[in-house]
Order: sequence, then C-alpha cells, then structure tokens
Amino acid sequence: MIKSHADAIFWNFSEHVEQGKLATDAVYVIGREQLKLNARLIRQLIDENKLQLVFSNPAEGSDTLQSHCKAYGINDLVLDHKIMLVAGGDMDPRYPYMMYESFLPKLYDYAENLDAAARTDEIFSKKQKPYKFLFFNGRVRNHRLYLLERFIKSGLITESLWTNLDHYPNSSIIPIKYLPPEYEVDRYRAQISLPNNVTRDLTAKHHLFRNEWGEVYLQANAYIDTCFSLVTETVHAYPYSFRTEKIYKPIAIGHPFIAVANAGYYRDLHNLGFQTFGHVIDESFDQIDNNSDRLARVAEIVEDLCQQDLAKFMEECYNVCKYNQQHMIQLRPKVRQEFPERFQQFIHERFRL
Repeated sequence: MIKSHADAIFWNFSEHVEQGKLATDAVYVIGREQLKLNARLIRQLIDENKLQLVFSNPAEGSDTLQSHCKAYGINDLVLDHKIMLVAGGDMDPRYPYMMYESFLPKLYDYAENLDAAARTDEIFSKKQKPYKFLFFNGRVRNHRLYLLERFIKSGLITESLWTNLDHYPNSSIIPIKYLPPEYEVDRYRAQISLPNNVTRDLTAKHHLFRNEWGEVYLQANAYIDTCFSLVTETVHAYPYSFRTEKIYKPIAIGHPFIAVANAGYYRDLHNLGFQTFGHVIDESFDQIDNNSDRLARVAEIVEDLCQQDLAKFMEECYNVCKYNQQHMIQLRPKVRQEFPERFQQFIHERFRL
C-alpha cells in the first residue's frame, strides 16, 4: 500500500548497507524476517544516528508483536522511540505504534468467502440445526484450554461443531479434533484422513493447512448448521485488543457470535462501528478486568444460551448480523485507502520530518 510512495525499495538490508546505499535521512520500513536477520546491524546504525526505522508486522498485534521486539533485542529501542511500529492490534501506549486493521479487509479478498457470504440467509432460514454453536480452536491458548476442558467435562462439547488443532500436554481429555469432512473447505478436506504425528513443531494445524493460512476461508455449511460462533481470539490476558480473522469470519458471513478476548474487546468493536448482541446476551463480561472471572462468565453465558430457544435467539440477531456484514463491506476499502496517508502522518510526527 505504500510502495508507490517509497523513494526506493530493497530486499536484503545488510546487502543494501554493504553496498553503500544507506540513506541516513530516510525512514526505513522493514518486516519481521529482515529484522530478525539484521537486529545487531540495526542496533549499531541506530546507536550511530544513521538509521530511522519502522518495524512493520500488521499480521501480528498486541502481545505477540511485543514479544517479537523482546526476542530480537530491540524492545529498549522501541520504548525509547528509536524504532516505530506498525501493528495489527492495539498495544501498550508506551510503545510508539500505528495500528492497521490488517484482517478486516482480507476476508472478502477470496472468491470462496464471497460465495459463502452470499448464503447468509440460509443460516437463518434453516431452523433445525445439528449443532448449537461453532467452536474453532487452533494453537494452544490458556483460555481455549479452560473452555475445552469445561465443555468436555459437562458434555456441552457434543452440542457444538468444534475443532482443536494443537496438543495440550497438561490435559489428558482434550483430543486433536478436525472438522467432519463435509464442513472443511475443499482444498484441505483430503488432509483430514492422512496420518498425522503431532509434535511440538508439527501441529495438527500445520498438518491440515500445509503451512498455509487455511483459517481465512469460510465454509458456509459450518455456519448454516450452527446458531452462533464462540470465537476464541488470539489475545485474552493482554489488556489490548487484537482483532483477527477469527472475529471477522462470522461478521463476514453474518453469524451471531460471542467473543472470548481481552477486556474492552467489545468496546473496541463498537468503536469501529460494529454492533454486538447485548439486546439478547449479557455482554457485561467485556467490562470484567480479571481474566479468570471474565472467562468463567463467558462460559456461563454460553451454557445458559444453549438452554434457551436458539431459533428465537437467531431471529433477534438477524438485523445485527446483516448490519455488521454491510458495515464490513463499506469499511473494507476505507481501511486500505486511508493507510498511506495515515502512515505518512505517523512517520512525520514520530520522526519530526
């Protein structure tokens, strides 16, 4: 998005410097791989006042991007405002960052997802559903561990269409669980029946998606056959929102949802112009700062909802789902179109150009 605004482009930072092409009056924008390979050189150049740098990783946000800064030894430089960040989620305000809503525009980039989104009305017209809720789980997260164990023990898990694509070494009751083949997207369906020796380095997720971003695709039948999505976001304990494809998938296809995320996540969705389901669900859990208490309250809400008349619940959710779907369509181009100007303003302010 900023390529047309750049004065020059390089592919290998160390070669760029070795060839004497370093522009000390420029602002450099690099991604994770070049930062990882050149962290020591970057620190040296910044210490010598020869480099102004933006570390851009909008596919990550919040605590993950913070952990990258620590892992690559630049956290102090970021906190000293010597390196700026482009993040995909909100961050601790001590970090000088610009937030780019990376995942919001991407869902409608895929023809498969557009086809699925065209079937929204089938979600609401099908009254008799084999499952009550859709419950995707990828990598190991503590909040997913809690919910999986709780619902397995109570038996509620059998009323959901659920997955678990990672191994929980400290739990003896959470199995690896793929979707039934009829609910998996076409390109990954054959992987389900192949043998998978799950290890620390080869998770079921990598086996299923072949190291591709398989989570981005919508398969309409999984939503048509369930009444709501229980979205376990990437971030739960970190007190800043990171909205990923996990929340934008039910929004894109028009599915009611309950989000398991950080405190204030719903507030931040509202600030983006989206609506949620507070008229039929008690969403006050979003204001609970204690992570354990908030998680337990969400579980109670799900358990209670599954005892109610879900056909009536869905009728009362229809207008919100359709509004959110349309709002996402309208917001999508705006997010991308505004980025170059926002980025220019960000670097001018931060580097006092």
